[in-house]
Parts: sequence; C-alpha cells; structure tokens
Amino acid sequence: MLGRLRGSVAPTAACQDAERRTRYEALFQQLDHNRDGVVDVGELQEGLRSLGIPLGREAEEKIFTTGDTNKDGKLDFEEFMKYLKDHEKKMKLAFKSLDKNNDGIIEASEIVQSLQILGLTISEQQAELILQSIDTDGTMTIDWNEWRDYFLLNPATDIEEIIRFWKRSTGIDIGDSLTIPDEFTEDEKKSGQWWRQLLAGGIAGAVSRTSTAPLDRLKVMMQVHGSKSGKMNIYGGFRQMVKEGGIRSLWRGNGTNVIKIAPETAIKFWVYEQYKKLLTEEGQKVGTFKRFVSGSLAGATAQTIIYPMEVVKTRLAIGKTRQYSGIFDCAKKILKHEGMGAFYKGYVPNLLGIIPYAGIDLAVYELLKAHWLDNYAKDSVNPGVMVLLGCGALSSTCGQLASYPLALVRTRMQAQAMIEGNKPMNMVGLFQQIISKEGIPGLYRGITPNFMKVLPAVGISYVAYEKMKQTLGVTQK
Repeated sequence: MLGRLRGSVAPTAACQDAERRTRYEALFQQLDHNRDGVVDVGELQEGLRSLGIPLGREAEEKIFTTGDTNKDGKLDFEEFMKYLKDHEKKMKLAFKSLDKNNDGIIEASEIVQSLQILGLTISEQQAELILQSIDTDGTMTIDWNEWRDYFLLNPATDIEEIIRFWKRSTGIDIGDSLTIPDEFTEDEKKSGQWWRQLLAGGIAGAVSRTSTAPLDRLKVMMQVHGSKSGKMNIYGGFRQMVKEGGIRSLWRGNGTNVIKIAPETAIKFWVYEQYKKLLTEEGQKVGTFKRFVSGSLAGATAQTIIYPMEVVKTRLAIGKTRQYSGIFDCAKKILKHEGMGAFYKGYVPNLLGIIPYAGIDLAVYELLKAHWLDNYAKDSVNPGVMVLLGCGALSSTCGQLASYPLALVRTRMQAQAMIEGNKPMNMVGLFQQIISKEGIPGLYRGITPNFMKVLPAVGISYVAYEKMKQTLGVTQK
C-alpha cells in the first residue's frame, strides 16, 4: 500500500514541476525578444509592457536585480525560473494568509478581515474592487491560479507589500510637518533604503519650502502685524516686505526652516518607531488608531526638541533688515535679553495644535481615498499618484484649518517681545484679546497665503522627491 501511495504521489509532483517549467519557458520566450537565450533589463521592461503589465522602472529593476544571482547584467532561463519558483512560494504563503477558511478561494469578506488584522479598514465594496482586479473567470472569488498569475511578475514579497498602496507615504513635505511619519519594512531598514528615502524627503522639503518661503513669511507677518493696522493684505504685505528689505527679504527666516528639516525628520522617525513598539505587543500589527497616537507623540517629541528653532525662524521672519546678522546672532540676542525661557514661548498652543492637525489630516485623507475608491475606481484599486497627492493636499488643508488658531496664537507669543508696547500674555489671554478686538476672523489672519502655498508646495515637493529617489537609488515600495 505504501509503495502504491508513493508511486501515485511522485508522478503528480513531477507533472506539477513539468507544467511549471512549461509556463516559465513560455513566459521567458515572450520576454527574450532577440532569442539569444538571455534577457537584459531593457528586454524585461519592454516585455512586461507588451504583456500589458508595466510595473514601473523601479519595480522592474527590482525583479531583475533579485533574479540576476551571478550579477552579469543578464537573466538566463535558469535564473529566471529560480526567481519565479522562489516568488511563487512567497505568493503561496500570502494566498494562504488571506484564505481564512482554507477552502482554496479568497472571498471579499476574507480580504476585509485580513486587512483589519493589518490595521486597515475597508468596506465590502472596496474588497470587491480588489477581487475584480484579480478575478479572471467572473466568479467574484480568487483561486490560487488566478492569484499566482496576477502576482507572478509583481516584486511584492508578502501580503503587507501587496496592499502597501493602501498606506500613506509621507515623503511629501509642504512645510507643516505634523503629519504621521513614514513607515518602512524590515527589508528597507536592513538594505538602507529608509535613510535614502528620508534624505530624499528632506531635500524635497527644503526645495519646496524655499520655493514657497515668501508666502510663508507673508503669513507670519500678517499673523503678527496684521492686527495693528487691520489692513494688511497679500499685495500690501509683499510690498511692505520688499520696500523694507528688498527682494531677498522675502526669504528671511527660511534658512532656519530648511536647517531644522533634517533633525526634525530624523527624531520623528526614530521616536515613532519606539512609540509603536511601546503601544503594540510583539508580533501584533499597528492599527490606524495606534499609528495616529504614535505619530502624534512622535510629532510632539520632535517639536519639543527643535522648538527653539521655530522661535528663531519667527523672529527672523518679522525682524527688520540688519536687526540680526543670522541664525546664531538671533539666538544669542534672544538668550542674552530674554533668557532660555524665550525659546519655548508659544510651546503650549503649538503642542495642542499637533493633535487636531494630525488627527484630522489622517482621517480626512482616509475618507477622501475611500470615497474615490467607492465612486471612481474602475479597473484598478490603486488610486494613483495624482489622486493620492490631491487627497494629501486637501487633508493637510483641513488639518491646518482646524489647528490654525493655535498656530496663530503660537506665532504671536513667539513674537511678543519684538512688538513695542505689547504686554506679554499667555495663551488664554491672547485668545480672549484676539476675539474681543478682531472677532473669530482674527483667529484666521494670514490663512490665505498659507493655503496659497499648499498646491505649489505639494507639486514642487513631489517632483523633487521623485528626482532625489532616482538619484539616491531608492527602490519602489
């Protein structure tokens, strides 16, 4: 009996191997356009496009570099087959992790359940969109063959990577960096991709902030001085700044704004990882709420450490020409005349502003993205870059709208010592004074130039971010 069983199993395994090899050979021949027995990266990219599955340059190069085990710049059939066999094993594990009832097919409810475990909440309708993008026989379920064929030439290695497009990438910096930090996989951390991505984001942020610095300075001027005249508008504000210090004065304070990007990003990323570990038991996935709490705490920690630079930036922005010779001169004069406590003026409203900003930003972003998926997604469940950028810009705007009164009071407190005849006041006193003298609109003074910079800042930051990722060799997430 045992002999007969062994005899029946072996041919089945052999048949499976033969069938797999035949599939791989057919696919390899489709990629090997010049029929020389090897595929270079150009042929791979061209072949994937002709098959109707362009993955993007970075993802395609990831397949090639992973498969090219002897590093000769070419894939022969044996290398190609080994890559696909290894990749199939990973995809099999991912399939089984989604197939909760072990019936050999994946249904919409199982996708919803699996993503909830990973900390991502989607509707049944969104899960059906995922099914539709993979289902080839119209059954609204996915069997192993459909799953394998769909992901065979996708460099994702596990279920988390497969659904990474549901997660937000916060490499885009528009100058109000209170959002939740980016997350990196263990592979990205080990390979050094994380620091390249952070560096790309930092440089993009510097370019973006410098490009929109005149609007940022105008916002600060209107926040601080607008209440005195009550007449400072965008045109008048620009005219006043240029008249007082020339065109260069429009960028006053931007140096501090750029310099603080690196330490703030590094601190926020590191402490975000620590807070996630503290709030999550080992082996558990980080849910949306814990991400929000960790991100808010990380933002608060980073702001606490770099806050003195915020004060220096505000003082430089509202200072007159030659009042300060630079960042260090400004810091030295503040310390000499006002003491160490001056570097934390406005700290409380700044800290309080983090929670409504980060919370509303994250909630609106997820809401907008879910709305797009429910109403506009057709053949793809991936919203695409422009949709994600649009959601990010709108959610950031909503976050700023909610936290702006606190940001205005923070700026006034930072600048109080520089305004003649101004009696120092605390946060509550300033709120009362603004509302009594200027009404509710006074809490939003300067918000127009703040909103004006959102779209150009997002666009500039994105272009610079993508260019820097290419330069630094950051692979596709």
